[in-house]
Amino acid sequence: MQTLQELYLARCELSRSNPVQKGTTRGGHLFQLWKAHAHTLEEKGENMITPRMRRRIKRELSGERPTVWIGKEGATPKTVKEISRHLEKREMVKVKILKSALKEEEPRSISSKISQQTASTLIDIRGHTLILYRPRKKKKQL
Repeated sequence: MQTLQELYLARCELSRSNPVQKGTTRGGHLFQLWKAHAHTLEEKGENMITPRMRRRIKRELSGERPTVWIGKEGATPKTVKEISRHLEKREMVKVKILKSALKEEEPRSISSKISQQTASTLIDIRGHTLILYRPRKKKKQL
């Protein structure tokens, strides 16, 4: 699979050989690249979070208190399961990592483990607080 940067570089090569047609802009090409990249991610089953969605999620959870706390035992399967339940219920969750959990690992490594185990996207890390997002699975209609 090509990364977004590789797609962009390939497009730049094409635009050098073919001049931009009248009525089109380079910004339009970037949008087409992003759309193609999003389509490949959908095929793989990964979520594509736009900057607008990221800002909306941050804004919604900025005033709320954390719903899950990670203690001295770290990210145990039990806490990961609890985070996954919250993600199924609300799509987004705010997690606080207590100082006792940070003796062995850093917040960045703990958050990346949790996001991989819950198949969610890490939206933001501020200090010892992180925000995770996972879109709800659509229910099949009969």
